[in-house]
Amino acid sequence: MIFLDTSVLIAVAQVNHIHHAPSRALWDQCTISTTAVSTHTLAEIYSTLTAMPPRLRISPRDAVLVIETFLARLTPVALSAEGYLQTLRDTSNRGPSGDMIYDALHIACARKVDAERIYTWNLKHFRAVAPDLATRIVSP
Repeated sequence: MIFLDTSVLIAVAQVNHIHHAPSRALWDQCTISTTAVSTHTLAEIYSTLTAMPPRLRISPRDAVLVIETFLARLTPVALSAEGYLQTLRDTSNRGPSGDMIYDALHIACARKVDAERIYTWNLKHFRAVAPDLATRIVSP
């Protein structure tokens, strides 16, 4: 199983994105049985696509269509309330704060499916919240 971060999917959705080509090449290999994503990513995709600069922004309705298209080839992974709380505890013990908690939540979902590879364009933050998985955290 591989795991995709929001940053990879945003690059897939935006043909003018600097990372579109490598992200799209990875996406073309994804199937629902081999690729996971956190349920939180769905909200991040919606938020990002509908808040981009005007020339790149898409409507909320189109953002939902993008997410539905992605879900045809992704397995969503959710955390329980206890899973969220444990991730908060673990992250607070390691020190990262602020927005890095969202990266930690993605990592917790990747751990849940024992992802062999975790794809992101945010290597620095992902490796900071999961140094033990540093060799699995890669860019497309």
